[in-house]
Amino acid sequence: MPRLTRLTPDTAVGASRDLLDELVSRHGQIGDMVSTMAHSPAVLGGYLQLSRAMGRAKLDRKISERISIAVQAQQGCGLCLEAHVGAARALGIDEEEIERAHLGTSTDPATAAIITLALQVYREPTSITDEQVTALRAHGYSDRAIADVVGVVSLNILTGAFNLLAGLTPGGDADA
Repeated sequence: MPRLTRLTPDTAVGASRDLLDELVSRHGQIGDMVSTMAHSPAVLGGYLQLSRAMGRAKLDRKISERISIAVQAQQGCGLCLEAHVGAARALGIDEEEIERAHLGTSTDPATAAIITLALQVYREPTSITDEQVTALRAHGYSDRAIADVVGVVSLNILTGAFNLLAGLTPGGDADA
């Protein structure tokens, strides 16, 4: 049961109304998470800006989705986890790799290394070592791709934590 109510362009005020009006005009509809985030124009605006920015990330989308699955499996947001598993399937990631992502790994050593980094960023960024970053470069990751991991993790923390606070769960209209 949601803890916070959804807002619409008609029920929102100020900056939130403007943001929702823009989203509805561009996309035709908005999901539960976005309409609930509208209670805070700062949170909604920040989410939209970070989401757009991460759309330009250098990380391969198949890797970003596996990172998202790993983070959401830890964070416990079922809504986000469901969305990222669906996105991974749509990208052609097989069920074995999706399950490995739930466990924070991959059969591919390069992908496993970047997922490990992402989980460290999530849980304990002080544990990241120079050798680990050097190893990621040896796997072919650029500094930009390595830095993008922080953005992917941050976006997942924001959406997952918000959905958990708001009481948004799978089965509703959502945009994690």
